[in-house]
Amino acid sequence: MLGSVLQAIAKDKHRPIYCSSQDWELLLELIQREQHYNGWFTQEVIKNAFNEISSWLVIEELEHWLSAYSFAEDPKTVALILPGNLPLVGFHDFLCVLCSGHKALVKLSSEDARLLPALARLLVLFEPALASRIEFVSGKLSDYTAVIATGSNNSMLHFKQYFAKNPHLLRGHRTSIAVLVGTETPEELTALGQDIFQYFGKGCRNVTQLWIPENFELNRFFEAILPYADVINHKKYGNNYDYNKAVHLMNQVPILDNNFLLLKENNELHSPLSMLHYQRYTSLKEVEDFILANNDQIQCVVGYGYLPFGAAQCPQLNDYADGIDTMQFLGNFA
Repeated sequence: MLGSVLQAIAKDKHRPIYCSSQDWELLLELIQREQHYNGWFTQEVIKNAFNEISSWLVIEELEHWLSAYSFAEDPKTVALILPGNLPLVGFHDFLCVLCSGHKALVKLSSEDARLLPALARLLVLFEPALASRIEFVSGKLSDYTAVIATGSNNSMLHFKQYFAKNPHLLRGHRTSIAVLVGTETPEELTALGQDIFQYFGKGCRNVTQLWIPENFELNRFFEAILPYADVINHKKYGNNYDYNKAVHLMNQVPILDNNFLLLKENNELHSPLSMLHYQRYTSLKEVEDFILANNDQIQCVVGYGYLPFGAAQCPQLNDYADGIDTMQFLGNFA
């Protein structure tokens, strides 16, 4: 039921009959207000998140996913420390805990402190038995068995010490790359733009580095991503673009610019918001070696032989962050 509600909102459809008009209006109002709390959380961005989550909340999909696991009869309390870089980015962990039969003790990021509680309230309305298995806390975490935490690499150092005595699954900061071979169609290059610009490039599944053949004409890429030019009108993104452009021009660092994205030839995986790093290669073996050497920093790879263009931000239920099977972790300590 929750999946249908989220999809209806994401696709601007009519309210499902099993969702009251009051609950429907409260959720719509929350989406409209959220940008006042977090400027990155536009209505379009939140609806994107709703749409992705709704694709998970289908009975057949859930049953197929869960059929690969067995669950303990003695549920535990699992503390979730969630990030706030994207709307509802921690929903998958929340779903994993509930589907494995455990209780979720949730500590939210101040950047995304309202959406998940709103969805949890709806979920409990549809499935009242879940009420005793969901708790949100604002202060210190206590009385938990295991921990799933996501944060910056600096946070990970703290988490490793603080949660050393508990079973824990910790995730740091990763990013994603794309590999072009030169034969991509304009449509595929346009789809790559979605992997770069969706959520304004703030997610670990957003492409921040591009590998291109030695003779690849970057104008092909610039022309294909023109449909995303409106991103520059978002105030926060535009500020990042202006700042990074000014810094590089003042320091006389060579960059390419199409008025909404900066391209810089650089071998670093992580690029600033509004900028894309790129590298040229002479052999795909160079790319494969790079991916292998940086596997612990790469969330996903887009391109022929990897994820399809445009699919980076469309993970399936079993596409676990950092390649660590969350459900398997939830079954190991019970």
